[in-house]
Amino acid sequence: MSTHELQRWRHRLESEKGTPAYRLIADLIEEDVDSGRLQARDRLPTLRDLASAVGINYTTAARAYNEARARGLIDSHPGSGTFVKGRTVSVQPSRGDYEMTMNLMIEPSIPTLVEQVRDSAISVMAQHDLYSMLRYQAFGGSPRSKEAALKWLDQRLSRAVPEQVLVCPGIHSALVGLLTKLVDPGKLVCVESLAYPGIKAIAAQLGLTLHSLERDADGPLVRPFEEVCKQGNVAVLYLNPTIQNPTTTTIPQSRREALADVALRYSIPIIEDDAYTLLSEEPVTPIADLAPELTYYIMGTAKCFGPGLRSAFVHAPSRRQAQRFAGAMRALYVMSSPLVDELVSSWILDGTAEAMRKAIRNEAIARLKLAEQYLGRQRIASAKGAFHLWLKLPKASNWNPSELAVQLRGHGVSAVSSAAFSTDNNPPDALRLCFGGPISRDIWEEGLQHVADLIDQPAYLSSLTT
Repeated sequence: MSTHELQRWRHRLESEKGTPAYRLIADLIEEDVDSGRLQARDRLPTLRDLASAVGINYTTAARAYNEARARGLIDSHPGSGTFVKGRTVSVQPSRGDYEMTMNLMIEPSIPTLVEQVRDSAISVMAQHDLYSMLRYQAFGGSPRSKEAALKWLDQRLSRAVPEQVLVCPGIHSALVGLLTKLVDPGKLVCVESLAYPGIKAIAAQLGLTLHSLERDADGPLVRPFEEVCKQGNVAVLYLNPTIQNPTTTTIPQSRREALADVALRYSIPIIEDDAYTLLSEEPVTPIADLAPELTYYIMGTAKCFGPGLRSAFVHAPSRRQAQRFAGAMRALYVMSSPLVDELVSSWILDGTAEAMRKAIRNEAIARLKLAEQYLGRQRIASAKGAFHLWLKLPKASNWNPSELAVQLRGHGVSAVSSAAFSTDNNPPDALRLCFGGPISRDIWEEGLQHVADLIDQPAYLSSLTT
């Protein structure tokens, strides 16, 4: 690399004081690769030579090369030096690269946000004792993790108590633990007639019986719930009350109060799975605030940050119940990952998680507007901020929802038939469409065109060839 090019880098560093030097050097390497000034296998200066030439210290030079290496721009070999790798050709993720039947969150492609997430993660590794995050920990979370959990929960709960909060390895794992703890053999788990498919899978694995409650546009009906409670065989009521998966229904205040009243009169524990609540534009009072002595309230990070984190927070009805639940979770999972807990805590406490949540909501609203344009508001049930919608099929199309879902997944659309959510063996003619995951807004729009074309075409015509 020429002295002239290094002088150019030095001038940029002196003129752009607002950008951290290590990041600007990585940016300069990237610019020079893109422009062709740097070619694959070009040798870069040693760390000492770079530091001397551009007026930075050795540590900053090392950090700059680490950043460039993380971006895939350079490579180093002991004894040989540091070389340019060149630009790897970018390809669109294939349809098989992610699970198209899962309700995946939107992945914001905002460079500054991605940098913020990365920098925060690097800071966790740099500032904490690594071995402390590799040891066994008591189940429920460290004081710092609980501080972060309370900050997350306080966005919805009016009276979260530290002694009643447990940090868990994901909402799904928490549900397994709660159902293991709360449901005795032969007892019933009350759920809506359309419910989160994970609860169906957990019940099947644990050998539990689900009791389906009839629902309307506002959620589960109160009278059927009370009727089954009168029989004295109900162990727990499971609800996903805000932007429900799959229908996007948010149970209104009056219905929540009525359901809580029945639960209180019959002493029925409630599991309130509020996974989507922080995406909601107009949050409703949690059932946990209406029946705090009965409700296990759950929030997580999967829908507001990323499902790969497997991190959730449970607020138990009392300190004693929290201790009993911790015992069940310890037997099942030993502990949540201390490393993940520390990452999540840092992202919540430094504001990164909130920035991610806002970015997801904003992009979800934009993608929902596209869905309304292509499919029409009459055909879909949706909620601002959600990244899934409920598509009601026109009778004239004569489509079987399961067959249509397969067709749409073949076109790269994340579609799941109503049968996957049905708990009463009477699924409606509908699909859940997810517009999150590793897709852009343009790809979602292309997918919507396929959806519109197929549902406006009778099913028998889709199999004809010309």
